[in-house]
Amino acid sequence: MSIKYILREGYTGIKRTKLAATTSIFSLFIAVLLLGLLTRIGFNVYSQAMSIKDLIEVEVFLFDVDERTTNQIRQQLEQEELVQDITYISKDSASAVMRREFGAGVEDLAELNFLPASFRLGVDTEAGAEQIETLASRLGNIRGVDEVVYNSALLRVMESNLNTFTLVGGGIGFLILLAALILVYNTIRLTIYAKRDLIRAMKLVGATNKFIRSPFIVEGILQGVIAGTLAVLSVFLIFEFAISFYIADLGALEWPFGRWYFLSAAMLVLSILMGWWGSRWAARRFIKETYISGS
Repeated sequence: MSIKYILREGYTGIKRTKLAATTSIFSLFIAVLLLGLLTRIGFNVYSQAMSIKDLIEVEVFLFDVDERTTNQIRQQLEQEELVQDITYISKDSASAVMRREFGAGVEDLAELNFLPASFRLGVDTEAGAEQIETLASRLGNIRGVDEVVYNSALLRVMESNLNTFTLVGGGIGFLILLAALILVYNTIRLTIYAKRDLIRAMKLVGATNKFIRSPFIVEGILQGVIAGTLAVLSVFLIFEFAISFYIADLGALEWPFGRWYFLSAAMLVLSILMGWWGSRWAARRFIKETYISGS
């Protein structure tokens, strides 16, 4: 099998069906670009949600118990898998916090030292609302614990919104990919149809289906390379220049995992895979002996 012939024919296929190939490349470009934008924005939404979730603390208020009971409660808290860190706040410390936050007007109340001692728990940010609710219920049954408090409403709203964003974004991404894939498929099918006489002649002289399919698959891969490269460049231009100029806050969005090349590589690889898959799908579907043997 001549690699040079396959590459030349793949490139010629794009030139032969310029309009269809351009439409396919443009569709792939738009699809990968939109997915890249969704990914970068989605990553930052997720990061912000996790940052907010990290601020949600579970506070375990205690009855007026002795030091031994307090230590026993701490040991039980340390055994919980979801608990990442524990901070003990004594009654004196709670009164000092009240003075600091509310000013001199609460001195008399602070002197009463009526605030209970408590443990502030930092929980795993990956834990869902139901897991934290179960944890709070379990902690409330520990002997010496008066009440367990955390912002359940905020947690549920944030989790619900994040799930909705994920589902909507995933659905839109899937539809975009499917539309681009179908366009690549149709482009390769048109190319195959335009070369049907040549394909028939090649079959008559003994060419294998694999040999005949290869140029069309290369054509699809080339379309993916072109579209992916344009999409990566566009993401850079949009975020580094356009958005940062008009909407400074959005321009400061982080790259996924802190580096530009992770998303860029993913976009390019995805575009190439889509071009390869669409072309392979069309080639395997239409280059068959029953198809090329007809008049």
